[in-house]
Amino acid sequence: MQPPPSLWWSALAQPLVPRPALGEDLDVDVAIVGGGYTGLWTARELKRRDPELRVAVIEKEVCGFGASGRNGGWASSFYPVSDDGVLARYGEDAYRHLRSSLQLAVRSLGEAIATDGIDAHFIQGGTLTFARSPLQVARLQDHVRAAAALGQSSDDLCWLGEGEARSRGDLAGVLGATYSPHCARIHPALLVRGLAEVNERLGVSIFEHTPVTRIVGRTTTHAPMALTPGGTVRANLIVRATEGFTPTLPGLRRAVAPIYSLMIASAPQSSAFWAKVGLANYETFADDRHLIIYGQRTNDDRIAFGGRGAPYHFGSSVEERYDRSPRVFSLLETTLRELFPALEGDVTHRWGGPLAMPRDFSPSVWVDERRGLASAGGYTGDGVVLSYVAANALADLITDPDTPTSTTTLPFVERQSKKWEIEPLRWIGINAGLGLAARADRAEEGGRQSKASAWLERLLDKPN
Repeated sequence: MQPPPSLWWSALAQPLVPRPALGEDLDVDVAIVGGGYTGLWTARELKRRDPELRVAVIEKEVCGFGASGRNGGWASSFYPVSDDGVLARYGEDAYRHLRSSLQLAVRSLGEAIATDGIDAHFIQGGTLTFARSPLQVARLQDHVRAAAALGQSSDDLCWLGEGEARSRGDLAGVLGATYSPHCARIHPALLVRGLAEVNERLGVSIFEHTPVTRIVGRTTTHAPMALTPGGTVRANLIVRATEGFTPTLPGLRRAVAPIYSLMIASAPQSSAFWAKVGLANYETFADDRHLIIYGQRTNDDRIAFGGRGAPYHFGSSVEERYDRSPRVFSLLETTLRELFPALEGDVTHRWGGPLAMPRDFSPSVWVDERRGLASAGGYTGDGVVLSYVAANALADLITDPDTPTSTTTLPFVERQSKKWEIEPLRWIGINAGLGLAARADRAEEGGRQSKASAWLERLLDKPN
């Protein structure tokens, strides 16, 4: 199967030639199931720490087929749980450690990309979250004050009045914005394909078009195994890095919920358009609606724009046809043209796919030495930087488990999220949450505060 027809894949200079599939049994030190950011960063970090390790990456399609190759290209310090939620779950010390680590990781990610010679269009221009209603103004200003009370300076997050906000990004209806420097814009497919090439240079074996049908932990009679149609991979440790496709593996249907995020891309815009709109530093952008949207200005002067809103599908099912929703694509285009009334030309690309949402909305990293199994993921759409941080934590835990590091002491490391509820409770709950977000946004468009907003915030911040 080919990757979805996204802007990112269509822009690759070289034709996509899959690497050979596994055709025989294999013995390695570490086998990694999944050739996205998490799997490839983990392989890279393991080889950097111990070049003698035998590491293999096993990918069902091609490296970057999933969210790593089709995301919105935000390398941000965002965490999928709010500041209040992190504080309630882990306390203030853990919050400060998490926040500073993710902010530093944005720059560290850029340095790693540069070190490896990957041209992923990394530009750390920061991110703008626009307020387009009085309710959004109040909410974003409250967020800035709360962040300051927790020790973040105006250099980390600041409020921009209407004039300054418009000078940075002249979107329709802007009343102000928050700005944070802790975000970069990237080209997702260039990054993930570049990472695969870097791993091959380091001596990592990569097998594409090799579906893993089952992962088996260590027993008294056999080593950990990853079973594939072409052969069995035996390893001292098997790392699962399957993100939104995790529910397709036996016994893992309730591990995460595959939530669909869809994107569109405009035609290249003229210099006159950008002279008016701004985003001169390639800032990523969103507004403060509840149903998430996200955008970036690309190297060839398009707008790549995405959002949530596609329904969760019963039974955590993952199917190619879900990647395309004419209704959601239409809503995205309507929103994009509302934000940029002067947008030129047609929408040229439409694509999408699943991301992984855990029951408590928090990522996790864990290593079970007894069973020889490990995992990282559950980024709920914030995985570009979190996958890099998680991979470093995994590499530290695997190569030197007895020495705490700045990554292994993060609050989402050495923990697992509990399973989602059985159906139909899962289907009802997730789609009800999406409905609350849409309802809150409709009310705020009319200038009204919706009870749905408060219900949604309690739902997302509740420890599960």
